[in-house]
Amino acid sequence: MSAMNRKLIQTLVETISKQVEHFNKTEIECLIREFNVLVGESSIPGRAAHGLDRGRFRSILHNIFGMTDDMIMDGVCRMDGMSVLLRGTLDEKIKYCFHVFDLNGDNYISREEMFHLLKNSLIRQPTDEDPDEGIKDLVEITLKKMDHDHDGRLSFADFERAVKEENLLLEAFGNCLPDTTSIERFEQHVFREQPDQ
Repeated sequence: MSAMNRKLIQTLVETISKQVEHFNKTEIECLIREFNVLVGESSIPGRAAHGLDRGRFRSILHNIFGMTDDMIMDGVCRMDGMSVLLRGTLDEKIKYCFHVFDLNGDNYISREEMFHLLKNSLIRQPTDEDPDEGIKDLVEITLKKMDHDHDGRLSFADFERAVKEENLLLEAFGNCLPDTTSIERFEQHVFREQPDQ
């Protein structure tokens, strides 16, 4: 690695370390290097890589973290937060998941959003029943459990209270957080000893 690239990375590390609380400077440097590997080093010396396109990012979510639901991956693509994905507190994860599930960004999870999220995340079994009816029933059961102010939709306060009462509800509408094994595998890969380049 050239001295110019080393200096650029160190500047990025300093800047990012002031904004992100869950990674130390060495880990931030490792994440930057992994990002550069994923996007391909910039062909112009001294310029940072442009970024991951949506398709490549979704591929990473699928291959590394096992996420498969298109609507959930779209929500994750909207959110910043590698530190929340890997090491976030419960409060950070609640906020993160709520925003992923709030498909239209209106600060509520509506019946329609719940229906679409559940329809995409549940495994369909061949039956004589209309699967949409079962999902509608599940939405009503979910609202009964989580809608504390009884307004027919989930506000952040409703979601937060329900999750704090029962942590399993954090991903009630789909898998948007990586499992522990995926996190450990990713961290072992990214935070391994970096040879001087």
